[in-house]
Formats: sequence, structure tokens, C-alpha cells
Amino acid sequence: MDEKNNQQQAPQEDRLRDKAKDLLNKADDLLEESVDKLKKSKAFEKATGAFKQAEDYVEQKMDEFEKSDMKKKLESMADKAEETADEAIRKLRDLGKNIAGKAEAAMDDITENLKGKSKEGQKE
Repeated sequence: MDEKNNQQQAPQEDRLRDKAKDLLNKADDLLEESVDKLKKSKAFEKATGAFKQAEDYVEQKMDEFEKSDMKKKLESMADKAEETADEAIRKLRDLGKNIAGKAEAAMDDITENLKGKSKEGQKE
């Protein structure tokens, strides 16, 4: 009995697959028609024209920027800023060493003063 049911279900499944294929083909055709209509519409034409103008404008400005010396000027400014920063860092390092040296000398003086006072306190 199972074999008979399987034999009956096979043609039914084939018919369902064929119907599904037909529906997919019709949906595909409908989408293609809609895309074609959209491409032929004035709104699409205007949008395409606007995008083309924007693209041309950006390309023109990029060309102008590359032809101008602005790129070189910006690179020069960046180099100068880097040199200035390096010089400031060097000065800050020197200042830090100087302050550390003075602080060490002051600590040595304080230590000597404390030793001197403790010796005086022992003498009395």
C-alpha cells in the first residue's frame, strides 16, 4: 500500500514543482518589466543625470586639487608642524632633566642639613 501511495505522490510532487517553476518565471518576468519601466521613467532619467553631474563635479575638483600646489603646501605644513613638535619635545626633555637635577640637589642639601642637625643634637 505504501508503494502505491509513493507512486501517486511522485506525479503530484512533479506537478507542484512545475507550478512553482512557472510562478518563479512569471515573477522574474514581472520584475524585469518593472525594472525596464523604471529605467524609462523621467524620474530615473533625472536621477541618473544628477548623479552624472555630481560625478563630473567631483572629478573636476579632484583634478583641480591635484593640479594646484595645495597638496604640496599641506605636506610642507605637516613637515613643519612635525619639526616644531620635535623641537618642543626636545626642550621639554631638557627642562625635565634640569628640574630633576635641581630637585636632586635640593634633596641633597636637605639631607645634609638634617644630618648636620642630628650631629648637633648629639653633641649637646
